[in-house]
Amino acid sequence: MSETQVITVRYWAGAKHAAGTDLDEVASAGPLTLSELRERAVALHPGTRLGEVLAVCSALVGDLPVGSADPGEVVVRPGETVEFLPPFAGG
Repeated sequence: MSETQVITVRYWAGAKHAAGTDLDEVASAGPLTLSELRERAVALHPGTRLGEVLAVCSALVGDLPVGSADPGEVVVRPGETVEFLPPFAGG
């Protein structure tokens, strides 16, 4: 039986506002897909717009951008950090 560890989830800009925090720690006994992690993060903040915001965010797993990869295929392991970055405008 594996020991439960955490995946650190960081929220930026609008995601931070929607979550009401800049960071969550999601317990996991093993790897999750990015989709599963996103679902767990949203479940931590019921009644918020976090799900809508995360649906349009780009994500970094560690230092690597996920890009257009299928979130159901991206593996996130305990001990890693995932950052959700909403789209933004600027120059």
